[in-house]
Amino acid sequence: MQGIIDFHAHAFPDQVAESAIPYLEKEGDVKANHDGKVASLLGLMDRDGVDKSVICCIATRPSQFETILDWSKQIRSDRIIPFPSFHPNDPQAVEHISQIRQEGFKGIKMHPYYQQFFLDDERLYPAYEIISELGLILVMHTGFDIAFPRIRRCDPQQILNVLTRFPELKMVTTHLGAWQQWAEVEDLLAGKKIYMDISYTLDQIDPQTARRIILKHPREYILFGTDSPWSGARQTYENLLKLDLGQELERCILRENGLALLQSV
Repeated sequence: MQGIIDFHAHAFPDQVAESAIPYLEKEGDVKANHDGKVASLLGLMDRDGVDKSVICCIATRPSQFETILDWSKQIRSDRIIPFPSFHPNDPQAVEHISQIRQEGFKGIKMHPYYQQFFLDDERLYPAYEIISELGLILVMHTGFDIAFPRIRRCDPQQILNVLTRFPELKMVTTHLGAWQQWAEVEDLLAGKKIYMDISYTLDQIDPQTARRIILKHPREYILFGTDSPWSGARQTYENLLKLDLGQELERCILRENGLALLQSV
């Protein structure tokens, strides 16, 4: 496996990683596969044939916008593609989204649990509108989250509500449409022109369900993702091959779709 585009990875500034990774491991009762530092991620990318990784940042407070933006500028390269973040309670959210685009970034990451919002809350509509107008990619955590109570903050119906209102929004729904809500994904989202990544999914979902969803979906709308450091490229790749999707579709998922989406900005 070579030239993979990982559309969903995480890393932190070195000092932050030293405390953040143990905290997140305990919070989610999971084990990270690296220490959360960019250098460590690059080492695994080299080992596992990953060409580019999208680094998904999450602003858990409005005041973190500038810090995340500055760090994103420091780490970006041809291989590391940061998606900065803004907080929904930020009174300057629309201006900060424009600033992300002006600084040359291709997308934004949002997380309804860590940022405490509901996906189809109308107070977010101005943000969705400007993200759509600017042509930015929005990587959105969807489905439940391992570290939080099962409040339905970002389910398949909410995804449809937002994308019906903003049909040009390039929103990537993570974890094959909605983590641990895959029956609803199959019923409501599969077959529609909605981006989905496969991060932190293929070792948890019934393989036949995953295969049905992917084969039902438009082939250019499925993206490879790991959710690193919570899963890895090698593990995700091996699980993908077990679905027996065919080499052409595998190439689309592993590289071509992600590259095309990044080049659309």
